[in-house]
Amino acid sequence: MTHKIELTVPTPQEYCAMRVKAGLSGKSLEAAQIGLKNSLYGVSIRNEQNTLIAMGRVVGDGACNFEIVDVAVDPEYQGMGLGRKVMEYIDTYLVSAVFEGSYVSMIADEPLFYEKLGYRLVAPKSQGMTKKFQVIK
Repeated sequence: MTHKIELTVPTPQEYCAMRVKAGLSGKSLEAAQIGLKNSLYGVSIRNEQNTLIAMGRVVGDGACNFEIVDVAVDPEYQGMGLGRKVMEYIDTYLVSAVFEGSYVSMIADEPLFYEKLGYRLVAPKSQGMTKKFQVIK
């Protein structure tokens, strides 16, 4: 089984569909259209039919802060090493992009997966936080 790796983000439609398919929270098409263009780095993996089967992105300011986001694999293709492959590409990008003191972060839904790749939980020293805002548009 051959997979094609592209160093780009998916289309907004593919992105929205993959997030839901992989069990991540849904995003609006409008948000995806704006947000994907502002990615620092993206990797997409496609099957023989050119269908998106895995993805990941890096966002941030490109120097001080980098955040790994949207790492997702189609459930039909999970267990084949595609998540690991996405992260290998992301790590290669980060090695070439970070500066001394740059901060690389993520919210990990599957911490054990990322720990196997060398990432570490920051708790109890630091805690991830979020705040939900009411949409007024």
